[in-house]
Amino acid sequence: MKREKAAHNTMKVININLSYNSDFVTEVEEESGQQLNQCYQCGKCTAGCPYTDEYDISVSQIMRLTQAGQKDKVLKSKSLWLCATCESCTARCPNQIDVARIMDVLRHMARREGYSGIRTVRTFWDSFLNSVKSNGRVFEVGLLANYISHTGRFWTDIGLGPKVLPKGKIHFKPHGMQGKKEVTKIFARFKQESAK
Repeated sequence: MKREKAAHNTMKVININLSYNSDFVTEVEEESGQQLNQCYQCGKCTAGCPYTDEYDISVSQIMRLTQAGQKDKVLKSKSLWLCATCESCTARCPNQIDVARIMDVLRHMARREGYSGIRTVRTFWDSFLNSVKSNGRVFEVGLLANYISHTGRFWTDIGLGPKVLPKGKIHFKPHGMQGKKEVTKIFARFKQESAK
């Protein structure tokens, strides 16, 4: 089993003369504010990543593929959607590259360009952001209802209810909060800037 996993994680030879996309490299650098050529493939980002075993392409391989202008391969990766943005990769980088920021930019690019990623992760993000947009902060029950209604995963975490409800941490109505209008403005500004 370990050999199969190791074989799965090895990188295939890619002829970059045929598939190098310089516009992709430039766009990633501009959006992230990072210089991709500063990465010399030490692998510390991958070594520190808590999700490495779940990724189809490791963080260091994502960085190398991005340097090599392999847009389709990078944006199709499930790894972009599994990244928790814990920033372990960024903290470990000896060249102070904000690797987590690059992963975030790649995820947004994938979304903009119609790469589907992992449906349940994307649905969770949408549900989370809709909750914040509507309530000014996360309303957990609303988030959960939205997520379940879009994924059909009704029984996934049913066992947590009896443990969480008695603790009074879950409320059935959203809390009022100061600054809700400001949060709404942030979403409106993002929508306006995204339309450009």
